[in-house]
Amino acid sequence: MPSLPRIKRPRSRARAEEPVAARREPAELSANGLVWTHLDAPEPEVATELAEKIGWHPLDVEDVLSKRQRPKIDEYPEYLFGVLHFPFYDKAVQRLNAAELDFFLGQGYLVTLPTVELLPVSRLFQRCVADPELRENLFSKGSGYLLYHVLDDLFDYCFPILDKIGFKLDSIEDDVLEGRSEEAVRDISNAKQEIISYRKIIKPQRPALRLLERRAERFLPEELELYFDDLVDASERIWDLLDNYKEVVEALESTNEQVLSHRFNDVLRILTVFSIVFLPATLIASLWGMNVGLPGGGDPATASTLEFWIIIAASVALIGGLLGFFRYKRWL
Repeated sequence: MPSLPRIKRPRSRARAEEPVAARREPAELSANGLVWTHLDAPEPEVATELAEKIGWHPLDVEDVLSKRQRPKIDEYPEYLFGVLHFPFYDKAVQRLNAAELDFFLGQGYLVTLPTVELLPVSRLFQRCVADPELRENLFSKGSGYLLYHVLDDLFDYCFPILDKIGFKLDSIEDDVLEGRSEEAVRDISNAKQEIISYRKIIKPQRPALRLLERRAERFLPEELELYFDDLVDASERIWDLLDNYKEVVEALESTNEQVLSHRFNDVLRILTVFSIVFLPATLIASLWGMNVGLPGGGDPATASTLEFWIIIAASVALIGGLLGFFRYKRWL
């Protein structure tokens, strides 16, 4: 009996080992008994290890790992925990968004844990690594002074964004005054959205900064206690500029709507004048087009062209008279 062919079973290939993402460790920098630890978007394991090492409250670790927290300052006997928001341009949605900075301030250490990379913080850290003199100056006056410089750089980073919004408003004003109102509609909407987003970031942060000004004094030398007042002033300046920009963009929107409405009214007025001016000629043509006996009527085959020109002349005279009357009344 012939043997049946065997079914070839595919051999199970060993699964390719999936690449394991390298764990990102926090960067540390120390000088004069002060340690600055920095890490962008910390992972849960790293945050938990830092909490166990330094002794943070578990609720603070949950706040660090959460997506979005309201700006606040929590005070503990050993440290301060703070959440602050700063604007950054989100390329994914192509508009301003809020970047969260979580920080722990204690005697002898500062930990900064932003949810996304904040360039002013990363650049200051790299400058401290590369410049021993700068590191010595910042680290020699305590953790509170170092935190002040971190926040001061972040607030300085806010003003160029405000300058861009102001430049955009000036450009929109030029478009409105030069008659490019249709093109300005979208720009006004975008500028309005940016101002609203910026205000949503700054407004809830103002009371948190005032609280930080009072709570951070125990981590500052006595002669440096006024430094955090400068941060409050910067926040108030930003808020005042946003208030001004809000009024400006609302005024531009109102002006642009009035220009568009006035232009539409001009078009509508001209169309109305034309319809009224040609109404008598249309009436005359309708009357002489009826199948009834009319003065000057008769057999079209035997009628002279004089009557036609008389009707045309009467229509033109009526149109000219109406145009003159509208001009006299300044309706044209």
